[in-house]
Amino acid sequence: RVYRLPAGHAEALLDRDSLLYQTPFVRIVGSSAGKLPALLDAYRTGGGVSWAEFGADTRTGQAEMNRPIYLGLLGSEWFPAVPELHARLIEGGARVADIACGEGWSSIAIASAYPGVQVDGFDIDGPSIEQARRNAADAGVSDRVRFHLGDAAAIDRTDTYDAVVGFEFVHDLPSPIDVLSTMRRIVKPDGHVVVMDERVADSFTDDADDIERLMYGISLFVCLPDSMAHRPSVATGTLIRPSVMDAYAKEAGFASARALPIEHDMWRFYRLEM
Repeated sequence: RVYRLPAGHAEALLDRDSLLYQTPFVRIVGSSAGKLPALLDAYRTGGGVSWAEFGADTRTGQAEMNRPIYLGLLGSEWFPAVPELHARLIEGGARVADIACGEGWSSIAIASAYPGVQVDGFDIDGPSIEQARRNAADAGVSDRVRFHLGDAAAIDRTDTYDAVVGFEFVHDLPSPIDVLSTMRRIVKPDGHVVVMDERVADSFTDDADDIERLMYGISLFVCLPDSMAHRPSVATGTLIRPSVMDAYAKEAGFASARALPIEHDMWRFYRLEM
């Protein structure tokens, strides 16, 4: 027997370079479902389930889901929508810190889009950093992208970077103020700090849209229990509203977190202003 997938189905299931690629999401759902006993126990006791406990399928599923989006949009749509940042990176010679880089696709995307830039990626997860180094070598950018294992809050590089960025990570942090304060410290006085996180509603309503509902589900299965696995934890979860991001930014020493004019169904971008 011979079976065929319609073109649209094949793209979503098989084309890892497509912005519609959905197969990694199945890996995340399957691996998190396997942790249901631990999740139930965490919610009963007030504990958590760490990112490391979710294992390779969740880790690589997350990375593979973000990969085509970062490679396809970061240098062609997202950063060009921030003219001052885009211009600085085009000039060449800029240094960029990528906080919570995971398996490295955001760092690789920056280096690929801006050939004159040096990128340092930081993450606390050892297997992610190991894979990030392999990914950078395969992409041919390992001469300009370095990955560092450790807590981003402990980075000791004051006034070093022309840009400090982070993608979909603030809501996961048990202590976001510590990491955002570090981002404020390591960027040059005239540098740029840009973070991306979930595009949820400005406030809670009882008629939540599909994105809000999806984020609640993801939060309960992965993000919130990971945050609560570390103490103390503010336990933000994926429902990180603009007012929450702004409050975190101000407590970390920024003037504000200003939403940027970058359109995406899932994510909202902020410039953390000095």
